[in-house]
Amino acid sequence: QVQLVESGGGLVQAGGSLRLSCAASGRTFSRNAMGWFRQAPGKEREFVARISWNGAVTYYADSVKGRFTIPRDNAKNTVYLQMNNLKPDDTGVYYCAAGTPGLGSINYWGQGTQVTVSS
Repeated sequence: QVQLVESGGGLVQAGGSLRLSCAASGRTFSRNAMGWFRQAPGKEREFVARISWNGAVTYYADSVKGRFTIPRDNAKNTVYLQMNNLKPDDTGVYYCAAGTPGLGSINYWGQGTQVTVSS
């Protein structure tokens, strides 16, 4: 059983930066691939970024590539989403996730944290 708790969301102006954190508790957390998804009102939830269980491999959606990074600190059972050069289209609820390699299946979801990017 794993519990994921996000923090760090808020309001930021376009072009600014924000860092989200996802703290995990529970057994075998470090064996999970981790990632972030986001969902804007009226839109489908979309993949943002993922990182392998050992932190060796990362992958990003084309929409955030070059702007976002997803570092992981297994010693702290925490994964981050560093968001730079934010755009209004980045606005949404961001969800931390843990699951199988490549996040083909999600086993655990965080509760979500709101990110709002103003023009």
